[in-house]
Amino acid sequence: MYSRIFLIGFMGSGKSTHGSILARKIGYDFVDMDQLIEETAGMTIPGIFSEHGEQVFRKWEHDILLELCNRERVVVSTGGGAPCHNDMIRIMNDHGATIYIQLPPEVLKDRLLTSKTDRPLIKGKSESELLEYITSLLSERENYYQQARFMVNGVNLRAEELADLLRDPASH
Repeated sequence: MYSRIFLIGFMGSGKSTHGSILARKIGYDFVDMDQLIEETAGMTIPGIFSEHGEQVFRKWEHDILLELCNRERVVVSTGGGAPCHNDMIRIMNDHGATIYIQLPPEVLKDRLLTSKTDRPLIKGKSESELLEYITSLLSERENYYQQARFMVNGVNLRAEELADLLRDPASH
């Protein structure tokens, strides 16, 4: 079993939900990178974006990732853009297992429309604008996401499947 497991994928793909369940199942700690950044910064991610900009957020995200790479027995839910910046996909692959939770744009749109989370990158978009945005951004990020060690279909995904995948990677 890998000492560090990084869940990657688009916002709304279920990284935090599946990550916390997976961590409990395998007896690991769970860390939501975005939540850790907010706690460290003392402000929300939307606040960081508006006050400091995306570049500062990405630097903090990178620094937090490097700290997490020193921890053992941890499941990490990354931010949706994390693997696409500052060589972070390579860092994650070098320090643990990366699992890409893959979902089609239409499913992501439906999930994000009903999400209670404040997401600065999609704030104020209509349903059609949101689908267009997701489709476009997902196509930009796909190259990074595809570098994950494992890829799973996120539709109807159960945390048990993730645990099985990690226990026996050859069967997948």
